[in-house]
Amino acid sequence: MTDTKTNAQYSLEPPEIARNPHGAYREIRDNAPVTELGGRSHTGTVTLSRHEDVMRAFQAPEVFSSDPGAVDIGNTRPLVPLQIDPPHHRKHRKALDPLFAPKQMAKHEPRVRELIREIIDRVADRGHCNFHHEIAEPMPSTIFLELLGLPTSRVEEFLSLKDGIIRPPARSLEERREMVNATGQKIYAVLEEVVETRMADRQDDFLSTLVDAEVDGQPLSRDDVVDIGYLFFIAGLDTVSASLECMVAFLAQNPVHRQRLADEPEMIPHAVEEMLRYESPVASAARITAVDTEVNGCPISAGTRIHLLVGSANTDERAWDHPDEVDFDRESNRHIAFGAGVHRCLGSHLARMELRVALEEWHARVPHYRLADGVELRFSQGIRQIDNLELVW
Repeated sequence: MTDTKTNAQYSLEPPEIARNPHGAYREIRDNAPVTELGGRSHTGTVTLSRHEDVMRAFQAPEVFSSDPGAVDIGNTRPLVPLQIDPPHHRKHRKALDPLFAPKQMAKHEPRVRELIREIIDRVADRGHCNFHHEIAEPMPSTIFLELLGLPTSRVEEFLSLKDGIIRPPARSLEERREMVNATGQKIYAVLEEVVETRMADRQDDFLSTLVDAEVDGQPLSRDDVVDIGYLFFIAGLDTVSASLECMVAFLAQNPVHRQRLADEPEMIPHAVEEMLRYESPVASAARITAVDTEVNGCPISAGTRIHLLVGSANTDERAWDHPDEVDFDRESNRHIAFGAGVHRCLGSHLARMELRVALEEWHARVPHYRLADGVELRFSQGIRQIDNLELVW
């Protein structure tokens, strides 16, 4: 049995905490660093909140496994490379890492910049927009679908499928499981169709590149390509959108920081890193214990789901100087917004490039903006999407 103390009084689900979780993070770190949080989504899951403990979990896959049992996202096979552990994981990362290296991502920047300008042009002269619906969702989604090799004409369908995995409108855990599994089968069907097409006729896209990729001298199997595509589908259609929304929401409410980016666009790469740390748009990561273990004196049984509270770790005063201050000049910023260890986000270089270019182009066209009067931002759980990000300028 897991012998952690249950602290139902600590929960990240109330809307006011979702909007500004830093106080709750601090209270959990100080009083219940190894705990079962209150709330439906955390039932039976042990949460680690201190930077040291989260890093230990990220860096010890032999103890804190990325086995598919850690999280339910509708897949019937392990997602490559996220849900396979060493030693098999290393072989796949060795093959995949060069495809997502900074130099490779730089080749896509001109097209990314062109797409972003087209999207911003639709609203720049209007004086207001819902940033979520009009910028943050269509921008990375269109870019990602083009890069992966899926038809951009079906973007609304694909976004609906993505939300069916991450944010299903379920009223119970059982209903959620059913919705997620049904959506997962639809995603598999989409990817299998496209992969079959690419195996017969290569195109200039990631899926074609994966079809030709090799691991230990052997080509990836059809299932491997589909499983990698499934992971990219979920991550690529959501995390960059949510990250951009968190950043723009922060800047809209902090005019000094916003003005600095308008005046000094060369600071934007530093600002991206600092806001990834402070906002931690992907606020948590899931693992499952492969063996019995112990954290901070608390025994944890094998087979226990683990919730790594990345947002808390990124603002832990034990690891950061002035963690609650957003400092674009911060000299050392080893945040873990993209995870850490062997499972660190494969697409981090693409995400950084998209976020940087989006903020450069947005502030070149719309340098002075703020939240619309009366807006109380709604942040979703887990991945911190803001669907009512209403801006005026």
